[in-house]
Amino acid sequence: MKVKLSKKDALIVVDMQLDFMPDGALPVPEGDKIVPRLNEYIKLFSSLGLPVFFTRDWHPPDHISFKEQGGIWPPHCVQNTPGAMFHPDLYIPSDNRFIISKAFSRDFDAYSGFQGTALDSLLKERGIKRVFVGGVATDYCVKNTVLGALNLGYQAFLLIDGIKGVDVQPGDSERAVQEMLSEGTVAVELSELHSTA
Repeated sequence: MKVKLSKKDALIVVDMQLDFMPDGALPVPEGDKIVPRLNEYIKLFSSLGLPVFFTRDWHPPDHISFKEQGGIWPPHCVQNTPGAMFHPDLYIPSDNRFIISKAFSRDFDAYSGFQGTALDSLLKERGIKRVFVGGVATDYCVKNTVLGALNLGYQAFLLIDGIKGVDVQPGDSERAVQEMLSEGTVAVELSELHSTA
């Protein structure tokens, strides 16, 4: 399948933060291995003048999702800590890029980049109709961001070569991919995208 990119398209890079990398507080196995491929997507979209959105967990120290507060996760991506920073090799363009912080209030958790953020309004004011989503983790924030996009009326493409899952239970990532596909997501690889030029 070939997908022609247009000015109605945007890229969403989900949670490529150090705490989700193999040495981080909440590691996604091989999460760092997709940085080079995501950089290729970022450079492609940037070269066409298309917006790139970077979501990030941005938790307070006593966030509701942390085990100490009754949640299920170890503390991770605490605001302004090294673990909350993006992977140093991740390419972040100097213009037409947006950083979307989520789950930044103590009592509100968010797996989707759309929950409690300005992502939807920023996409809509730019006339975006299709979103291309990659990052970590396939079975949590990527899945929920993709499903959120579909629920809001966007066409969603899953960058199948630019995702990694945490697999708390074996097979979680594959089940997440199947769920996204069954809801109408289209899986694509970098080689299937081309510009309007």
